[in-house]
Amino acid sequence: MIKIGITGQIGFIGTHLYNFFGLKKDEVIRIPFEDNFFSNEERLEDFVRQCDVIIHLAALNRHNDPVEIYNTNVRLVKTLISALEKTGSTPHVLFSSSIQEERDNPFGKSKRQGRELLSNWAEKNNGSFTGMIIPNVFGPFGNPYYNSVVATFCHKVTHNEHPRIEVDARMRMIYVGDLIKIIWQEIISTKEPRIKRELFIQHTDERNVSEILELVNRFMHEYNNMGIFPVLNNPFERDLFNTFRSYMNIAGTFPVKLKLNTDDRGTFVETIKTGIGGQVSFSTTRPGITRGNHFHTRKIERFAVIKGKARIQLRRIGTTEVLNFDLDGNEPSYVDMPIWYAHNITNTGSEDLYTIFWINEFYDPTDPDTWFEMV
Repeated sequence: MIKIGITGQIGFIGTHLYNFFGLKKDEVIRIPFEDNFFSNEERLEDFVRQCDVIIHLAALNRHNDPVEIYNTNVRLVKTLISALEKTGSTPHVLFSSSIQEERDNPFGKSKRQGRELLSNWAEKNNGSFTGMIIPNVFGPFGNPYYNSVVATFCHKVTHNEHPRIEVDARMRMIYVGDLIKIIWQEIISTKEPRIKRELFIQHTDERNVSEILELVNRFMHEYNNMGIFPVLNNPFERDLFNTFRSYMNIAGTFPVKLKLNTDDRGTFVETIKTGIGGQVSFSTTRPGITRGNHFHTRKIERFAVIKGKARIQLRRIGTTEVLNFDLDGNEPSYVDMPIWYAHNITNTGSEDLYTIFWINEFYDPTDPDTWFEMV
């Protein structure tokens, strides 16, 4: 078992890392970290003692005072090094630097300086160190106006605001899920007990800011306004779509009522409009029975109730708030499952429940992307 701690655990990348390591229950023990450890010498030292691996993410990205950005980030690195040296701890330290190292700005300078300080610590103390130079990262649950322009665009568009493009820059980007897998491989593939190296993480996509906004606006028009799953031409568009969905007001959006067409032959309901294929399934569920209690990290899924009564529950991984949606086949409706949300469906009626399930990819038993967790 590898004991892993993450400074900046509650941040954007930190949250995704912490949740990913939670999927590795047979391989990883997560050592909890709180931001106040940096101001509590005893707690920080106890933290570093426990860790086989420390991923140092804690940093200040934006501030009105550029000097504060530089000073804070360098101070955090020095504080971590002090705790390592006082305790004689030599875990494998992975440091998140940025492609902004090549720019002459306080954030880039602080990252370059932090990487150099930790590299020197490793050399001086016979420690293990990987300095990761990371491109722009996007993904679900990032903070708008702080983590990335993608987060800002998704937040604004889903809240009926109209983003403006100041500079139509070309961005080198990587999806947070892909970054997490690279970090994991760096941890488990380290054969030598002592290393000191730079890891230049390659971007997986390169897009103009205007291209990103155009896609987000298309998602809003087709998915939110017209109820259509949009065409997703490649993994980047799939990941951007899942990122976009994470900024929606889920509690205020679902369940979405479907149009019930009735004549003397019976009823007809359009449940899914899609440009991306996938798989449609149908199920009956007996009264009192619950299906699901799992989550996905990339799959896009819809539950449509067409007969009977059901309660669909959602809970974002790492949180305690449960969203409850009550659906009735007399008014057919659906709820879509966001990634990283545990979900289930329970028959709350007295007759069989009829449900149509749609998912954007065929089931692959070698890579099911289905992680069991109670809501």
